[in-house]
Amino acid sequence: MPEKFPPEDLSHHPGHLIRRAQQVLNLVWGEEVSKTTTSPQFAVLNALLLEPNIDQRTLGDRVALDRSTVAEIVARLTSRRLVRWNRDARDGRRKTIQLTRTGERTLQELIPRTHRMTHRLVSALQPAEQAELLRLLTRIVHAHEGRQQD
Repeated sequence: MPEKFPPEDLSHHPGHLIRRAQQVLNLVWGEEVSKTTTSPQFAVLNALLLEPNIDQRTLGDRVALDRSTVAEIVARLTSRRLVRWNRDARDGRRKTIQLTRTGERTLQELIPRTHRMTHRLVSALQPAEQAELLRLLTRIVHAHEGRQQD
């Protein structure tokens, strides 16, 4: 007979707490930032402001999203006329993506909202704890980068 284990206390499981924190993020995002532009869509728009005219694969690398997710996001943003495709002048097979004027305007409206959302999200923590949270999350992410599969 296999060994039986007692139920787990999920309040001591980082994965469970990270999932719960993601739920909180989604709730606060919808209330403070946008009900129509998701956090990953914002990341794509923001990356294109920082680095215009990059290809889809590079864009995915910049925002840590797999190819199919980036393709879906870019398709949605294209249908909303927030981004557009262009053929690369040096390589006609390569398409690059850039913000439209509407996309840049939308992003500029969202950026200050993300600041309010971030403030609200971490407001239960003291400034030193907020910095520590960012440090620890960054450390976890960096420790596992490159392990995702497309």
